[in-house]
Amino acid sequence: MPAIVTITFNPAIDKSTTISSLIPEKKLKCTPPVFEPGGGGINVARAIKKLGGNATAIYLAGGYSGKFLTQLLEEEHIHSIVIETAHHSRENLIVLDISSNLQYRFGMPGPVTNENEWRQVLEEIEKMNDIGFIVASGSLPSGVPKDIFARIADISKRKKAKFIVDTSGEALKDAVDEGIYLLKPNLSELSSLAHKEELNGNEVENVAKSLIEKGKCEVIVVSLGAAGAILVTKDIIHHITPPPVKKNSAVGAGDSMLAGIVLSLSEKKSLLEAAQYGVACGTAASMTYGTQLCRLSDTEKLYAEIRNSK
Repeated sequence: MPAIVTITFNPAIDKSTTISSLIPEKKLKCTPPVFEPGGGGINVARAIKKLGGNATAIYLAGGYSGKFLTQLLEEEHIHSIVIETAHHSRENLIVLDISSNLQYRFGMPGPVTNENEWRQVLEEIEKMNDIGFIVASGSLPSGVPKDIFARIADISKRKKAKFIVDTSGEALKDAVDEGIYLLKPNLSELSSLAHKEELNGNEVENVAKSLIEKGKCEVIVVSLGAAGAILVTKDIIHHITPPPVKKNSAVGAGDSMLAGIVLSLSEKKSLLEAAQYGVACGTAASMTYGTQLCRLSDTEKLYAEIRNSK
């Protein structure tokens, strides 16, 4: 099976808890927090592990929080390459208000990253052999150049690895301009690539098709949240709709979806099967609480339903 490598420049410790009701100016009693390692690429590697696969996670980590982050990943047996940083890794907070069943997500900014730190990530990728897939996912902290994913795209081409990107803003545009294998944007990110505030109707498919025809990427899986996804290639436009489920959390759904896609592709499944499995993973993640990712049992059940639907 081709090796999968994930890249995370802005990892975090995700702390999730619940409160009886969100009331301003009051001291609120929280339930015992759950600590989990987070950040785009890290979550992709963790979800792949939960699905029975393996990936190597390359990430930046520093300070007491960085050590705790690495400890959490070791407990999950995630193979990692850690680039130590001078500053503390960030910590996020996710709070569920039980009275309203509304979830509040507090994302902290990442630490300032030095040039020698982010360059070490590129060096580690350069040293690796027999890479089948490189997955770059998540935001960029201050100090990391906006064209970093474009630089990784160049390395991927030289190593003949398939480069998959899930990010936003200028980093997304630079990566697409360099050319990548697979892109997983949501509607907002796809709109930004088309220089529009929003896309309506067939515009989603047309913009995705245009990017592929211009050689920006080979495959686009447009994430539609609870509505599923649209798979677009030069030959295929396929809408994938998941069965309805009770949604408990939005955290990690996109990363779980990406994990299902790349793991399936590494197992030589077709693009349609990979996208369908990815939607099953993303939907399964939405069924869990807090910062949990997809569960294999839920994923397999949902995947069977998606495959059997007409």
